[in-house]
Amino acid sequence: MEQEGTLIVITGPTGVGKTATAIEVARQLGAEIISADSRQIFREIPIGTAAPTVEEMRQVPHHFVGIKGLADYYSAAQFEHDVLELLPGLFERSPGRYVVMCGGSMMYVDAVCRGIDDMPTISPEVRERVKCLAENCGIEAVVAQLELLDPEYLKIADRCNHKRLLHALEICYQAGKPYSELRTGQVKERPFGIVKIGLNLPREELFERINRRVDAMVAAGLEQEARKVYPLRHLNSLNTVGFKEMFAYFDGLMDFTTAVERIKKNTRVYAKKQICWYAKDSSIEWLNPSPDAPSRIVEMVNK
Repeated sequence: MEQEGTLIVITGPTGVGKTATAIEVARQLGAEIISADSRQIFREIPIGTAAPTVEEMRQVPHHFVGIKGLADYYSAAQFEHDVLELLPGLFERSPGRYVVMCGGSMMYVDAVCRGIDDMPTISPEVRERVKCLAENCGIEAVVAQLELLDPEYLKIADRCNHKRLLHALEICYQAGKPYSELRTGQVKERPFGIVKIGLNLPREELFERINRRVDAMVAAGLEQEARKVYPLRHLNSLNTVGFKEMFAYFDGLMDFTTAVERIKKNTRVYAKKQICWYAKDSSIEWLNPSPDAPSRIVEMVNK
């Protein structure tokens, strides 16, 4: 298959410095950036998602940042479809036929690089049915339904990831068969080359960066941003670190200082989950996010 170009994936745990590195790599290569962040896609919460700033997006064109409203449904499957449609034009605009994809949403990265299994489109009726079950009877009822309809998936499911559990049940209802039967894990061929770069730091250094970034978000107005979207707290798009803790503070379940410390802790937990996920991917070339990292990446892809 003739290659359209090269997709340079810059990934790694949250807070490690992916955005700055990706911007410099893209600038040096004359490339544009695709954001692979499942929360930065929502326009109303740029502080809580550490979205690229207006100035950063002036330096290099970005795609998939702030293009959806909080109430809009979006998935890894839709991201795969949309990115594959966009890439040929982006390769054409780059002198070296390069595109940089930057982000730490593991499912989004895998959707583009490996492909995801074809799944039925969930109808509004099925989505509402599962949503009502969870809201009225709790996540335990969702788990009970999966126990009946797809016990094989439930054996490997992360029961703390309620979004995944709900989606698995939606698929069971929509397809009329177990979700596990539709999961093939087959890697799809892509008409472009892929270079994966992972950025990481020693754990204590990474955790300190995460703590400082949370402090910076608070100083930038995280509380005010969370208050604006508080009436929409039932939406799945806001079921994420930073907003869950702020909402708990607004509800009187914890004080402000505790909420901020909880954001730091839960962000560190998420970073550890990301690192565990990446450990399964031997195709990632790991680098320290040092000032010379962008130049090293450019040298790697130009070999």
